[in-house]
Amino acid sequence: MKKILFLTFLIGSLFSEKLYFLSTQLVPVEEAEWFRRNVLSEFKKKNNIEVIFLGAGYGEFQDRISSEYKAGKGKIDVTAGLSSDYESISDAFVSLENYLNKLKNKGTEFISSLIKYIKIKNKIIYIPWLQSTYIFVCNKKALKYLPEGAKLDSLTYDELLLWVKNIYENEKLRKFGLPGGPRGLIHRFIHGYLYPSFTGTQILNFDSKEAIKMWKFFKELWKYANPASSIWEKMDTPLLQEEVWIAWDHVSRIKRAIIERPDDFIIFPAPRGIKGRGVMEVIVGLAIPSYSDKKDKSFRLIEFLLKPYIQKKMIKGTGFFPVIKNVNFGDVKGGIKKIAEGVQKQNSMKDIIASFIPGGLGKRQGEFTKILRDVFREIIIKNKKPEKLLPSYKNKIMNLFKETKAPLPVPDKEVK
Repeated sequence: MKKILFLTFLIGSLFSEKLYFLSTQLVPVEEAEWFRRNVLSEFKKKNNIEVIFLGAGYGEFQDRISSEYKAGKGKIDVTAGLSSDYESISDAFVSLENYLNKLKNKGTEFISSLIKYIKIKNKIIYIPWLQSTYIFVCNKKALKYLPEGAKLDSLTYDELLLWVKNIYENEKLRKFGLPGGPRGLIHRFIHGYLYPSFTGTQILNFDSKEAIKMWKFFKELWKYANPASSIWEKMDTPLLQEEVWIAWDHVSRIKRAIIERPDDFIIFPAPRGIKGRGVMEVIVGLAIPSYSDKKDKSFRLIEFLLKPYIQKKMIKGTGFFPVIKNVNFGDVKGGIKKIAEGVQKQNSMKDIIASFIPGGLGKRQGEFTKILRDVFREIIIKNKKPEKLLPSYKNKIMNLFKETKAPLPVPDKEVK
């Protein structure tokens, strides 16, 4: 009997078709194995198509697709990457507009803030698959200090400042926290949340009057941040140890606190600034290289990965969240359910100004991050005047984009 089963498996393996799937996401061994075992194996059973999943670093991903495209042939049939992964190699992929329309006609309803900005060079070359983002979290103990009339689901940055100030004046403790350490993501807070909220852009209004006001606001906010914010690299432990009651960070760096103590924390949408509610979207998109001769089969995989039950399964297995609306979180429990609902609520806010990590900078991506962190250190930590520093730093950023020929990121793309 065992021999028959083995022969059946061997014959099936020999005659099943193969798709090669290259991805910059789900690269850690545990995530990749979970994905192969729990998702791709099911696709194979239903379609008799084996998917060979290959994890890749950002540079490796772009180099491989670029070289196969130039050669006019290659192994890769479908890819998964961040929007920034596709910017500099978008010519290597087919337009997926017709495929996207097919999905919509079959009832797939995407979250509008995620589908709005997926064109690169006026072409849809990837379809959203998964998302992640950055969230604000508060301990329920902080709620009694909310400013009078303020509502958690429609908070402004001015109200956030008054809130943390109220806590300090009553508790004599700085209970607000940000990940400002060497490996913390404070730079994403600056260019993905504060800048769009106060100036409407990430870069173009970098040294504007609104930007100067924003940095002065940030100085005030920092007064009520726990002093350890300058060394913290992620906010889960400070929340669990109640060193802070209110914090911002990437979902993956904050979720442990919510999973371990879901009844103690509340996720609330990013506050609103003068221009709107800046939120950085991290979208993982699926694309098909133009040289692949298995495009229809690749689309069959994309269609499968966007089924609501698969989207829900990915929450549990990877911590990424759905990009479609019709996902029922009913049997997703505890902290993961709370995070999923919190992310969905933030994405549904009508005044969102979506922003994305700049793409096309290639190996010089780190220079963009360094500039932001340098500005933060000079203005917030060293208390220097923003009006004197910002023009020179804006020049550095603009030169970086000119030299790399990288496109300006959303929302700057829309600024006329």
